[in-house]
Amino acid sequence: MTEMLKKENIVLNQPKAEREDVIRRCGRMLFESGYINERYIEGMIKRDNAASTAIGNFIVLPHGAEDYKKDIIATGIVVLTYPDGINWHGETAYLVIGIAAKGDEHLDILGNVADNLETEEDTLKLVKSAGAEEVYRIFSGQNA
Repeated sequence: MTEMLKKENIVLNQPKAEREDVIRRCGRMLFESGYINERYIEGMIKRDNAASTAIGNFIVLPHGAEDYKKDIIATGIVVLTYPDGINWHGETAYLVIGIAAKGDEHLDILGNVADNLETEEDTLKLVKSAGAEEVYRIFSGQNA
């Protein structure tokens, strides 16, 4: 079984970037890690263009449109931080979590995000001061 979050898929302190470039980077990381077929990246862009994947608290969760679910090989996530923020459909995002989830496994991911990042302050603290090990513990469910 493929692990949902690989340590190499945590990329911290990224410079400002354009929204679509960030989505493509997330998709490329998911593809290179074996979670998705390359076609899923197109679905991630389509999904975010149809409706923003921002969920509040400076967090965005780019993922593929429903029609692209068949391109998911295994559930996986990638985590990128942008300390200077990026423009996401007029909102500021500091934390980007790219998701490819089979079935209802995205609900576990969303629950983990909600449990660990309840406020904007929680997100900013993570983005500004957490190291890769701490981010890994949080998003791999080891943050007890």
